[in-house]
Amino acid sequence: MNEEAAGGPWIGQGAVKGRAIPGGHAFLITEVTSQARVYKQKLDRLLRTELKVRPRWGEFDVEIRIELNRDFPAIDLDNVAKAVLDGIKGAVFFDDAQVMRLVVEKVWAERERVLISATARPAEPDPWSGG
Repeated sequence: MNEEAAGGPWIGQGAVKGRAIPGGHAFLITEVTSQARVYKQKLDRLLRTELKVRPRWGEFDVEIRIELNRDFPAIDLDNVAKAVLDGIKGAVFFDDAQVMRLVVEKVWAERERVLISATARPAEPDPWSGG
């Protein structure tokens, strides 16, 4: 995930920021935790008040990059991924069952943060329709 990918300026204050990117949205969270309620509360406020994002139907790709300092306590990727998906569900998409591709990675960095991109997949033609 390229943080510098085309997109508008980061919007939001505090630990959670977001912006529109081609086909979806990106989020920057500077508070790393595996507790779903933390992401849910902070993302909900950002998505509904500052970004005014509405959920969409269709298929989505989600990428989550967890950047941790080596001194940070151990954290499980799957717990962070579930917490993030719960945080954006109902705002970006209606249900996390709409996620067709999920990439989660943990990398060492100087500071702790989570970078998220959620993009709609382009509609694919039906191979059975003959067109």
